[in-house]
Amino acid sequence: MRKQVEQIVTAALQQVVEAGELPLETIPDPALERPRDRSNGDWATTVAMRCSKQARMNPRDIAAILVKHLEGSELLSSVEAAGPGFINLRLSDAALQGVFRSVREQGSRFGSSSMGQGTKIDIEFISANPTGPMHLGHGRWAALGDALCRVMEFAGYEVTREFYINDAGNQMNVFAESVSCRYLQVAALMEQGMTSAQAYDHIIAHTDEYRAQLPENCYAGAYVIDIAVQIISEEGLKWVQASAQEREAAFMDMAYDAVLSHNKDVLADFGLNFDVWFSERTLHAKDEAGESIISKTIAELDELGFIYEKDGATWFRTSDFGDDKDRVLVKADGAYTYFAPDIAYHKNKLDRGHSRCVDLLGADHHGYIKRIQSVGHVFGHPGQPEVIIGQMVNLFRDGEAVRMSKRTGEMVTFEELIEEVGADATRYLMLSRSTDQTIDFDIAEAKRQDSSNPVYYVQYAHARSCNVDRNAAEAQIDPTVADLALLDTEADGEVLAALAQWPAALAQAGDLRAPHRIAHYLEDLAAAYHKWYNVERVVPMPLTDLEERKPEAEREALRIAKNPEPARAAARLKLNDAVRTVIAAGLDLLGVSAPEKM
Repeated sequence: MRKQVEQIVTAALQQVVEAGELPLETIPDPALERPRDRSNGDWATTVAMRCSKQARMNPRDIAAILVKHLEGSELLSSVEAAGPGFINLRLSDAALQGVFRSVREQGSRFGSSSMGQGTKIDIEFISANPTGPMHLGHGRWAALGDALCRVMEFAGYEVTREFYINDAGNQMNVFAESVSCRYLQVAALMEQGMTSAQAYDHIIAHTDEYRAQLPENCYAGAYVIDIAVQIISEEGLKWVQASAQEREAAFMDMAYDAVLSHNKDVLADFGLNFDVWFSERTLHAKDEAGESIISKTIAELDELGFIYEKDGATWFRTSDFGDDKDRVLVKADGAYTYFAPDIAYHKNKLDRGHSRCVDLLGADHHGYIKRIQSVGHVFGHPGQPEVIIGQMVNLFRDGEAVRMSKRTGEMVTFEELIEEVGADATRYLMLSRSTDQTIDFDIAEAKRQDSSNPVYYVQYAHARSCNVDRNAAEAQIDPTVADLALLDTEADGEVLAALAQWPAALAQAGDLRAPHRIAHYLEDLAAAYHKWYNVERVVPMPLTDLEERKPEAEREALRIAKNPEPARAAARLKLNDAVRTVIAAGLDLLGVSAPEKM
């Protein structure tokens, strides 16, 4: 519908230019927007203001000219100039009913498109060290990345969900040493007669004392003790007598597997399964010729003329592609910088056949964008990867900041948040803001079951629509007698108009990489639906005793309102079903369930 209205405005612009009423050399894009105030119409355009300088005319005069050429369109019931040159457009009943028919015909696919045409796109949206549990920032990226994948799939793209495992580097050695130290602490207490569970509780109860025994920079979280206890349950105390080197070498893989397996389980419980778990180690692994993916990538860059030597280091000419300076790939001591595996990794993505790549990164990566996009420029994919920068999550409970876990006295993990508020509320509230905004996540709000909680408000609209269906079935309302022309009340029109906005909201969510627009749309649709439910009837209802005592004229008006004729009731039932279809589709794109009862 948005495209159709844009075509009408573009046609009007062409007409006024051809008629000599508007001196323009090029026809501007109508760029329709949704008015914040629904009373201003379904769409608005600022095109009159944007072309006033080129035309050397007052924007109000341009708007008045365009309004004359737009009036009479079958898709528009009214067109008006407003303010300094806005043009407000309201859809006609015929147009709204056309949208309604599209929902009925296309069902859950309403608003989908083939824009992607099967283009392969890789979306990497969690990058984490396998040295501990995922934090709240990972949770935000899990919700955002999966929702973006769903939206892109809805638009016809072939999407790969990718998790980048930062499993190379010294942090893995430190992690193995940390587990080894905790293992020995638990083992020592068990030799004194404690069980592993009692040893765990004792260490937690004397946290400071036992942390002081750890080497500097060790991972000291309680989860490391969990891993040590798990190793003891599987391996016993046989590693106590082993050398530190032998023990840490064995524990590195055990701990790695434990953390990675646990994080996979947490994400699966969140409704998220990745297509690719890419290990950074594979970039460093050497083949029979002694070459790695990293070294081969640097050699290719050298062959293309983008590598040079300076001060004993190997540099990449990233400044050729907009970076503020060139970057070192190999330091003078022969060690790779962090940037070297990143270059190899992104080339690997492109080599796997992804013509488009998206990276979701934290707020401290703004200076990284031009640097990493140099890979795409060099290897024939300018502008790739696309980088989305996001802000952090602050946790609150009833307005008070929450920083520590009740169980361990440490950082609240993503898993603990899901356990307390549920996957649906976590997902929805993580998607409630634009990526460039910090999220203040209030646990009490997420658990609240009333209209102040947006996820509850939207889900309740779906459950309510299902209840209307059940009641209509009991009342034996015949949908075949529906007359859509009877959807003529103000509340009917507001619901129809909200449905008409769905394809545009979807398109913007995909084009702007902004799934939060779907959440905002669903809240608007739910608001229109709840209002409609409260003022319009589908299933006939008898008058209450109080209503029966009202004057005859009021009683008759109430009877008509509460007992719609069969054709009107059937039309409203279909409208109810259309709302249910769109809300269910929208919630599914966010990865949130659509309950039938609440």
